[in-house]
Amino acid sequence: MNRYFERLWQLLAQSNSSDPNEKSETHLEAGTNLDPGLAGVADEVKRTLPVVWLLGKTGAGKSSLIRALTGLSAAQVGNGFEPCTRTAFMFDFPEELPLMRFLDTRGLGETGYDPGDDLHACEQRSHVLLAVARLDDPVQGDVAAAIAAVCKRRPATPIIVVHNGADLLPEEQTRFRARQQTQQIFENAAGKPLPYVETMLAPEESADDHNGVDELVTLLDDVTPEVALLLAREERRGAERTAFAARRAEILWYASAAGASDVAPVVGAVTVPTLQAAMLRVLGKHYCVSWTRARMTEFTLALGAGAAFRYGASYAVRQLSKLIPVYGQTAGAAAAGAISFAATYALGRAAAMYLFRTQHGEAIDTDELRALYTDALRRARREGK
Repeated sequence: MNRYFERLWQLLAQSNSSDPNEKSETHLEAGTNLDPGLAGVADEVKRTLPVVWLLGKTGAGKSSLIRALTGLSAAQVGNGFEPCTRTAFMFDFPEELPLMRFLDTRGLGETGYDPGDDLHACEQRSHVLLAVARLDDPVQGDVAAAIAAVCKRRPATPIIVVHNGADLLPEEQTRFRARQQTQQIFENAAGKPLPYVETMLAPEESADDHNGVDELVTLLDDVTPEVALLLAREERRGAERTAFAARRAEILWYASAAGASDVAPVVGAVTVPTLQAAMLRVLGKHYCVSWTRARMTEFTLALGAGAAFRYGASYAVRQLSKLIPVYGQTAGAAAAGAISFAATYALGRAAAMYLFRTQHGEAIDTDELRALYTDALRRARREGK
């Protein structure tokens, strides 16, 4: 093993010997029962949650859109919202171990509603704005005014237009004209072209047939890749992918924690390996496979000595770059956080496959494992754009 993976093994060995009778952690415990020195990591993850702001009139289908994106029931979505202003509500997802937050501004278009307070509160928190409009509702002046106000104060705010209710206008030309009209209104308000998607939200019992949702996740990938990684529908052909889908949110939590902690100079040198070791340990428990030195060596060799060496070397460079005055406090720190997010996610994805194969007594295909690691790293690295 190279030095970095040797360090991960030492941390794993320490935790394995600390309490041999310890029960398997749940999702929530994985984020709270960390080393005392990492007590603030969970709070930092929650403080830096990526926020998707849904802006639209009452009845535009915002809650239905959240249901389609998350796969939750209408009751789960309805009960999950908490007020953050008098008429704006937030919904953290997943509930057990939040990795993102939806913001819903309610009341646009209603008599006597003043959106000023909500817009001010939401624009300070959001990372991307989804302007949601029903295709059968051409009256979108209030939403357009809100978009204009946001763009005036924060011109760089990413905006995606969601034309909802395609099933309400089955005639293609009618639907095209309606979409073009609303799109033009919103683009005039924003003062720039806006990406858009057309959605057709089916009833709750047909949750797998939400036309347009995958396209929306693809657009989100351009501005908030960490959200897209969470919401993307994992292709579940095969037992290994199904098993990973159950662990994906947990792996993303550790990746987010590693990214958040690696922004500060020196701190990441301690927290990132500790978080990665904790992630490997929790995954081992979920797959009922104990990490041993032999298994850690096999996993490292399966990933490839080149990949292991490059990660260990780049990790040292990242920590040093954060110590450079001015540069290290901005670009170096941001890059370190983004790379640690990506590397931790890719490590978790590869470990999940390795542990699944080991659990079922299957041979480890090194080419498959390396390709999976590389693909996961590539997808997660988009978070640092």
